[in-house]
Amino acid sequence: MTVRIGISGWRYAGWRGNFYPPGLPQARELAFASRALSTIEINGSHYALQTPQSYRAWHDATPDGFLFSVKAPRYITHILRLRGDACETAIANFLASGLFNLQAKLGPILWQFPPSLRFDEETFERFLHSLPHDTGAAAAFARRHDHHVRQPCLQIDRERPLRHAIEIRHPSFCTPAFADMLRHYDAALVASDSPGAWPYVEDVTSDFVYLRLHGAETLYDGEYADILLDRWADRIRTWEKGKEPRDAQRIGAPLKKHRPRDVFCYMDNDMKVNAPFDAARMLSRVRGKAVENDRKALQASLWHAEDMQALMPKKKRAPQ
Repeated sequence: MTVRIGISGWRYAGWRGNFYPPGLPQARELAFASRALSTIEINGSHYALQTPQSYRAWHDATPDGFLFSVKAPRYITHILRLRGDACETAIANFLASGLFNLQAKLGPILWQFPPSLRFDEETFERFLHSLPHDTGAAAAFARRHDHHVRQPCLQIDRERPLRHAIEIRHPSFCTPAFADMLRHYDAALVASDSPGAWPYVEDVTSDFVYLRLHGAETLYDGEYADILLDRWADRIRTWEKGKEPRDAQRIGAPLKKHRPRDVFCYMDNDMKVNAPFDAARMLSRVRGKAVENDRKALQASLWHAEDMQALMPKKKRAPQ
């Protein structure tokens, strides 16, 4: 199976001249990041519906084999809080907004719920039951969109599996009933490292594992030390093999069947430009070649790679 290591978003002013080389046009930042790492979470979709043109541009800017995760709208998770018929319309609007233009690069959909939302079995049963698990079913669901989608994108290039990851932030979800529900509907429970801010659980509930690292000591900040990256890399390799770490923090029963799984890991410690470099260090570990925690050496290896140099503007020749 495949391990993908990436970042949550790619548009951060503090990354320019640090992760992104000086002089790199902002329009090419995604192209650069997607060649350094193997997956990226699209965060803008959490705050507003994106356009079909944006999704197409993101598809075209990234190399073959790259995958995006798409963060579902907070309007659904934080404002509607999964309540009422308006929730299904909002899901349809999200699905119709252009996701299908990512084609083979469409990875999991991330549903992140607020710390104030408690587990309600009936509400989550209805929500999980409604989620489409392939792009054909998603396109059919998307046809229920309303006027808020000005340019509905309802065509798929082919039917593909569609995965869902659920990130919870209230301790009421830490019950075997919730883990069982996710397994029944084949949705992944996000393992979310958040220095004590939210529950951390590692139940494997789907055919893939979804890991978000929000910071080792401070939320959204701080660098992951080598010893911590080594620990996470060991866990990632264990999940990839279809097993569980011996000290797995579960809320439900252990796995009954061991089968290889895809693993998605996103660094979300963005505040001081740590995320992309920590992701690069993690990726090297998963590939069996740990690199030293040397920011300048990492910069040099990224900036001077041949495919990265091709993204830089060509220097104008001085007149003879």
